[in-house]
Formats: sequence, structure tokens, C-alpha cells
Amino acid sequence: MSISRADVVKVSLLARLQLTDEQLNEMTEQLGQIVSYVEQLGEVPTEGVEPMAHAIELRNAFADDVAQASLPRGEALENAPHPSEEGYLVPAVLGD
Repeated sequence: MSISRADVVKVSLLARLQLTDEQLNEMTEQLGQIVSYVEQLGEVPTEGVEPMAHAIELRNAFADDVAQASLPRGEALENAPHPSEEGYLVPAVLGD
């Protein structure tokens, strides 16, 4: 399967991209190379290979939850641009 210029034009319209003729030619060539690579990957024998979510097996990537003292408020607000007694001050988004 190859990508035609008409395919690229259709996709660019759907994506609401305004591409010049030069960009259309470049995208047609680049997408053609990508499709050719994907076709090449399709030739790899995969019978008997189980699908996997990750390239390497992961086991419990998270640390155990351990209760510990929290960061003191003053230290947590130390680098805040506009701290207050209770937390961070941010500009009102919805008005006053």
C-alpha cells in the first residue's frame, strides 16, 4: 500500500492544515516511507508470540506506601511566588 498525494490532501483537509504544494510533496514522500516501514514490520513472523504491553516485563513499578511526616508548610511554600498563611495565592479565574 502506498500513500498518494490525494490521500495526503484529504488528511490535511480533515486535520484543517493548509499545506503548500511543496509541503504536500514532502509529506507524501515522508508518509510513504512510514507506510513502507510499517509494511516491512508486518513481514516479521509473530506466530506464537504473546502480545505485551511493555517491551520489558515490569513488576510493581511503584514504591510501597509508607506513612511518614509531611513537608513543613513553610518549606513547601518557600519557592511559591505569592504564598499566604494557608497555601498558594493565584489570580482569580472566574472573577471576584
